[in-house]
This record gives sequence, structure tokens and C-alpha cells, in this order.
Amino acid sequence: MRDSGVRYRPISPERLVGELADRIASLPADRWSRVAVDGSGTAADPAGLADSLVEPLRVRGREVLRVSAWDFLRPASLRFERGRTDPDVRYEDWLDTGALRREVLGPLEPGGSGEVLPALWDRERDRAHRLPRTTLPAGAVLLLDGELLLGHGLRFDLTVHLWLSPAALERRTPPESHWALPAYARYERDVQPALTADVVVRMDRPHHPAVREP
Repeated sequence: MRDSGVRYRPISPERLVGELADRIASLPADRWSRVAVDGSGTAADPAGLADSLVEPLRVRGREVLRVSAWDFLRPASLRFERGRTDPDVRYEDWLDTGALRREVLGPLEPGGSGEVLPALWDRERDRAHRLPRTTLPAGAVLLLDGELLLGHGLRFDLTVHLWLSPAALERRTPPESHWALPAYARYERDVQPALTADVVVRMDRPHHPAVREP
């Protein structure tokens, strides 16, 4: 399979999870590993893939903490300051990158405390979650799902990007969310996640994914 000269290898969803779990488990076991699963909201379903990795990683001897970037959005007063359907604001200002860096990724840097806040902001109720911090043992894996995660200077040890062609992205995005499509197009243009992520999975057909070959 080819896309713009890039080769993709077809793979079953089960084999994909196994290969990703093997690669994550091979990261150094004497320190924390920060893994991002990046993809466009509902269409790519990065949360579903991240969830499916939890048990296989535990079977491989790794403790896992699941965190979602959707729990680190800015308050509604900031996200919707220019209206609820502004694609530029979604691209630039929805994610609270400072909080994600401070509360999740920073503590897992070498020499960090290992104390992670699993969720900060309840976007449905538009208020703080007020959850206690979780202390991760050495060798634990942070699995973070979200969209538009790359290109912010956030530090990860492994990045997985779930890529869809423009046609598939439009087809699989609910009509009420089509206003966000320009944000995803800008992300493709500015960040080029399909070229920069460590692992790229083509998800035009979710039951028949394909992995980018080196």
C-alpha cells in the first residue's frame, strides 16, 4: 500500500496492538516512558487504541497509567471566546499544553517526582476534577491519547499517529463536527505528523489498519 511514496504494511488490529505493546515494553525499564497516541478525535479514535494497549503492557510487566488530553483542555470561557466552532482556536488554544507539561509530562522527566495528575479539567461540567496525584514506579508507562498533540514541544518517548486520508477523515467525522476539519488540515500542513511520528498507522479502514514502514 502506498501514500505519497510512503509504504504501508497491512496489519490486523490485534497484531497492531501486539506490535505496539512490544515496542513500548522495549523502552528502557529503569525510567518512566511517555507514550502519545495522537489522532483526530472521533474519526481516528486514539483513545480506543490507547485503551487496548493497557492490558498487553501489564502482561509484559509494565505498570500503566492512562491519561487523556481531553481532560487537559482549557476552560470553556477560553475555548469558546471566539465561538464554539472556530477551527483556529481548536488548533491553537483548546489544549492546555502548559498544564499537561507541568502536571503530567514534566514529573516523568529524568529526575522528576513521578507524581502525575491524571485529569485536570472536566470539560462537560466545566470545572476542575480535583483528583489526587498518582505516583508512578520506575518503568511505568504513561499512555496519553488526544488530538493535535505533536508540534507543541511536548516531550514524549514514543509517538503514535493515527492517520486518515482527507476523504476518510471527512467521511468518519460526524457532520456536526465538520467545522473542525480545517484544524486537522492545518495540522497536516504545519506539523506533518504522518512524517514525524515514531509510528504511523493508516486508519482509513479501522478494521484493516496499515503501519508505515521505515
